[in-house]
Amino acid sequence: MANGRPTGDGPDRPPERRRGNLANQEGLAALGRQMRTGPAEESVANESGLRALGARIDSDRARPKTRRSGKPRWSRGKKTVVALISIVVLLVAVVGGGYGYLRYRYDQISKVHIGAEVAAANGGPFTVLVIGSDTRVGESAAAAQSFGSASLVTGQRSDVVQLWRVTPSTKQIQIMSIPRDTVVSMLPPDAAQFGTYNRINSSYNTGADQLVKTITANFGIPINHVVQVDFSGFQDAVNALGGIYLNFPYPAKDSYSGLDITTPGCQLLNGAQALAVARARHYEYYANGYWQYDGTSDFGRIQRQDVFLRSLITAAKSKVNPLTVNAFIGSVHEGVTIDDGFGFNQLIGLALTYHSFDPTNLQAQTLPTEAANGFGDLGDVLTAEQPEAQQMLVNLFGSSLETPTNPPPDAAGNPNPPPTITPTTVAPAGPSTPTSGSSGTTTTTTTPPPSFNPTTCSPS
Repeated sequence: MANGRPTGDGPDRPPERRRGNLANQEGLAALGRQMRTGPAEESVANESGLRALGARIDSDRARPKTRRSGKPRWSRGKKTVVALISIVVLLVAVVGGGYGYLRYRYDQISKVHIGAEVAAANGGPFTVLVIGSDTRVGESAAAAQSFGSASLVTGQRSDVVQLWRVTPSTKQIQIMSIPRDTVVSMLPPDAAQFGTYNRINSSYNTGADQLVKTITANFGIPINHVVQVDFSGFQDAVNALGGIYLNFPYPAKDSYSGLDITTPGCQLLNGAQALAVARARHYEYYANGYWQYDGTSDFGRIQRQDVFLRSLITAAKSKVNPLTVNAFIGSVHEGVTIDDGFGFNQLIGLALTYHSFDPTNLQAQTLPTEAANGFGDLGDVLTAEQPEAQQMLVNLFGSSLETPTNPPPDAAGNPNPPPTITPTTVAPAGPSTPTSGSSGTTTTTTTPPPSFNPTTCSPS
């Protein structure tokens, strides 16, 4: 002993350390056994010490190498390694389980083949046609009534026609809405049913692929992906997020869409109420003692749809707990259809890229149009206003634009090929507004929405 501690060679040292420093343990053990059992005349020096050493070595060797459970004993190093491996495996299992679950939900989403879409460059900007469908297929009469229709409506039309220009490298999203009453050139087989010219939403009656063809033929815009949302899907998505908040400066109503807001202020809307706001094109608000009418029709509705989108993004970003996310993902597949080329990995990549997207940076605008009444029994319709419309298209879609094969008509009903336009600086973020200008170099701008429209808000 030195200073009260075992010395390096003393018998009091722990067996495991001592064994590591002693040579020929087998020989020493044998010697110890011989001393215990052999004749007295074979005694050697320090016999008692060597006997004790042999007994201790035998005791260590006889120690069981397994636990009482029968499993092998692990060294401290082995335990550490296994613990680290277990953590890694657990993380992989969690991530893999989440990935597998999302894949399962993705596989549940309805897919449609769009033969007219084109492939986008890997990682480059791409264009998504977002269609808000008014189809009542599969809905009950009660559901149709809740959608503002007294009876079931046959066929399908596009209440919403939006082109989303997505630029992942800059995390930018620009939206251009085409008013549903905009007259375009019909393609076969629609031309036989709807005439040479008709509203753009008529071409959706044949399906999303036909609408894609019509947009590309009229405006030269290549479509890379398609997303369709019907009434039920719209409502379910909002309900899954617990609703959205909108601030109404005045009581508001629309007897056609079912909107009925009785008190002003920031309030939580459920799915049915949010749908009524987004569909309202006969919007009225109560101010100065009487109900006043918003005569902007589809333009006002587009503005309110933009506000709705910002509120929906805000709700989605603020509610990221697992239960809400699960409910939202579970609801989306029932009312949403995407093109079969919109791959799972691409969607996950976009979600990761845009997870911190600020909804106030959403750039929204409306294709410039002008009133037209020269289309027989079509009634009050709109036509693309040139050169302002082409200016917006060039600014938004750039060199990806193609030469239209079937350009839309002008207000007089004549084919109106787009003019040659030079790109300009465009569109700050803000609510979409019908725009117009007097020259091909006019910069597209936006103006504040009417004071009677709802705005995004947060609960106090």
